[in-house]
Amino acid sequence: MKDTISLNPNLLVTFLGKEPKDFTRDDIIHYITSNDIKMVNFMYPAEDGRVKTLNFIINSLSYLETILTEGERVDGSSLFPSFVEPGSSDLYVIPRYRTAFVDPFAEIPTVSMLCSFFDKDGEPFNCSPREVLMRAGEEFHRSTGMTFEAMGELEYYVITDEENLFPATDQRGYHESEPFAKLNSFRTKCMEYVAQTGGKIKYGHSEVGNFTLDGKIYEQNEIEFLPNPIETAADQLVLAKWVIRNLAYQYGLDVSFAPKITVGKAGSGMHIHMRLMRDGHNVTLGEGGRLSEEARRAIAGMMLLAPSITAFGNKNPTSYFRLVPHQEAPTNVCWGDRNRSVLVRVPLGWSTGKDMCAAANPGQKALRLDTRSKQTFEMRSPDCSADIYELMASLCVAARYGLEMPADEALKTAEAKYVDLDIHRPENAARLATLDSLPTCCSESADCLASVRDVYEACGVFPARMIDGVIKALKAFGDEDLHKRAAADPKMMERLVKENFYCG
Repeated sequence: MKDTISLNPNLLVTFLGKEPKDFTRDDIIHYITSNDIKMVNFMYPAEDGRVKTLNFIINSLSYLETILTEGERVDGSSLFPSFVEPGSSDLYVIPRYRTAFVDPFAEIPTVSMLCSFFDKDGEPFNCSPREVLMRAGEEFHRSTGMTFEAMGELEYYVITDEENLFPATDQRGYHESEPFAKLNSFRTKCMEYVAQTGGKIKYGHSEVGNFTLDGKIYEQNEIEFLPNPIETAADQLVLAKWVIRNLAYQYGLDVSFAPKITVGKAGSGMHIHMRLMRDGHNVTLGEGGRLSEEARRAIAGMMLLAPSITAFGNKNPTSYFRLVPHQEAPTNVCWGDRNRSVLVRVPLGWSTGKDMCAAANPGQKALRLDTRSKQTFEMRSPDCSADIYELMASLCVAARYGLEMPADEALKTAEAKYVDLDIHRPENAARLATLDSLPTCCSESADCLASVRDVYEACGVFPARMIDGVIKALKAFGDEDLHKRAAADPKMMERLVKENFYCG
């Protein structure tokens, strides 16, 4: 515990000597008054996925106490236009102390915090995406006795002026080092700042995609996080995007989280890894290094609801230019082990039972380690157009849906959707033909959600008006026959990319 605090990059953690979950109002006041902090920022993501900010200059101790206790009111119809009416739109924003961090970009010393939304009656706002996620997690635990944890992978392109020295190999940027990767130092600085905001990072690296276009280098990067409770995992992804964009602006770089930027080059996803926890232990892995029955049943639920999950995880037309064959993005509803052509992948999980460290380091004494905590399963369809909270809530609902099915039925469903081959190879065409396809446009995605909306609305997890808003927003793109129309109009994708370049 002591080492966890002393090594924590969040300045409030090391100063206060406690974990963020234990922060109180008095702790925040103590840090602010002891460190010459002049400003407090309230932050909250809106329907467009971007973080919004409300600034407070600290003019007295009593005012500081007031804003930290009572929060402030905001216009909900401007933040969530799809499901908050202007006629009754006031919401309260109340800071969550455990999210406090020192703003690494502010010229004036500033402590920032994420906020929760409350309605006119002082109750949590039921259409707040984060509140939906909280209900999804609570209902999952009530139904299964387990908790649902997740971690995200942020993929994004960094754009800078073209340089002729040590040119990169097109679409071969995976884990590339400098000087062939030009922007690794930018990524590592991003990781430093994300960690200061409370982000628990697993690692970062250069990704597959790189290309030049109109005199600019487009270089793809990825930052992956460690597993956390789903609401914490979502908060960290939201803040990470905010950090990366702010730092890029300071460096004079451009950044895009858009799902697809140009034809034939790798798109950017936001894969979500998940694990099932019982009494603090990961139960995703079963006997003999095989995925547990609970995990296979949860995956069955995701197989059944996968087409509708795109309504939360793929929210603009460029998402569906990414979900095409041969681009390491899924197109069909299936799952498998170590297979990047499937929708849900089960990655290597350190289940060999062998001490590979001792084998690689002959001088190292062999250790018996329980590595089962590392096992996850990964949903590969989402991208950064998603509302992160809605997306994680939908995954949690889908897992519960599978676990609430009769066990034999769920396991049979999982077995039918399992593949152990590359489904896009010509010799596997017959197997591919047996698999359902993901939606090919926002309009199809909306239809898929409408057909199973009762599953998401069950137990009061997703409010009906939120589902109505999601469907309405997707339908508003009018992107029926998207790929056919794009093939007939070479400029169509370019226009859509431009419109959605800064999505999420």
